[in-house]
Amino acid sequence: MLGAIQPAQVWSWLEQVSDPEIPVISVVDLGIVRDVALKESDGGTDCTVTITPTYSGCPAMLVIAEAITQALQSHGVRHVRLATQLSPAWTTDWMSAIGKEKLRGYGIAPPTQQVIDISGISRRGRVVATVPCPLCGSTNTRVTSEFGSTACKALYRCADCLEPFDYFKCH
Repeated sequence: MLGAIQPAQVWSWLEQVSDPEIPVISVVDLGIVRDVALKESDGGTDCTVTITPTYSGCPAMLVIAEAITQALQSHGVRHVRLATQLSPAWTTDWMSAIGKEKLRGYGIAPPTQQVIDISGISRRGRVVATVPCPLCGSTNTRVTSEFGSTACKALYRCADCLEPFDYFKCH
């Protein structure tokens, strides 16, 4: 069909859908969007977008689902179906490098390790990660709370610039 919507175009549109909790990062850069499937019919284009929540029960997923649907329908996709895929579970390893840089620029330290990376494990089995301050770059930082502004972040403080900041935890 001439003028049919292509998957690459849908991915491009989805890159414009911001995460409601961190508006500088898209749902694609966050790694929430797992797949896009298109089907052409006489009535137009139908699209199934497979998404994986960052964690089970994430309150932002309803807002994200609505934003995805609205974005695609505004570009002429007739019917948008969202499929939630829980397995494999979302991991910060799925975040794009661009997304991690956007987090840093927003003042949130991005994950410092891959989830499968065991290089930061000490003898006691506790993860020891160096978290650079996103504001000044210092590694002279310490955790002040295991939970920050959301459950997926921890609160840190930089000992050099003295500013608190969120760290997007590896998981």
